[in-house]
Amino acid sequence: MSNGLIFDLDGTLVDSLRGIAVSLNLALSDHLKPTHSEQAVRHFIGNGARELVTKALGPGASETEVDALEESFKVHYAANWASGTDVFPGVVEMLKRQAAAGHRLGVLSNKPHDFTVEIVSRLFPEIAFDAVLGQRPDVPRKPDPAGALEIAAAFGLPPAACVMVGDSTMDVETGVRAGMYTVAVTWGYHDAGALLGARPDVVADSLDDLERMLP
Repeated sequence: MSNGLIFDLDGTLVDSLRGIAVSLNLALSDHLKPTHSEQAVRHFIGNGARELVTKALGPGASETEVDALEESFKVHYAANWASGTDVFPGVVEMLKRQAAAGHRLGVLSNKPHDFTVEIVSRLFPEIAFDAVLGQRPDVPRKPDPAGALEIAAAFGLPPAACVMVGDSTMDVETGVRAGMYTVAVTWGYHDAGALLGARPDVVADSLDDLERMLP
């Protein structure tokens, strides 16, 4: 039986930390705000651009400050993501094997939709994804299951025939709420202990683990 495989993007398929950190710090400098180390920024990633800049500003930031920093970040990220984003080793080959096995492939990210589509199309030109969705104003972001259910519908599969793969507790919660099998991966940006606490169906420490664990 063919399954639908839905992958998170940042920290799951690609290492985007450098590009995000550089762009965020340039935006913070534009607004005369303190910058952050890459290690700090990695804990800001996963819930979209607005949450990223909100965490970077810290408590007490006004909506006006958040709006301005978010716009600056997007400008810098458009210029810097390509030089600061790498596909994790082995991911392309894994995706090719899964596609050859007849599985449907999708990407679901809390990154803004336009960036998500551009990054996937440029970094994975050989992979024919069936659906690629980023954060859109009219669709709740993860962990709301709406995007995952939309991709399942695009696959033409019931949610129970789909697998949600990601490096954050939000990915696990998204899959659980959508009624999907969940795989948490530990090579991304989020704490392995927190991932276990989210109670995924399985935890993969490597791509080999991931492929063995897929139902």
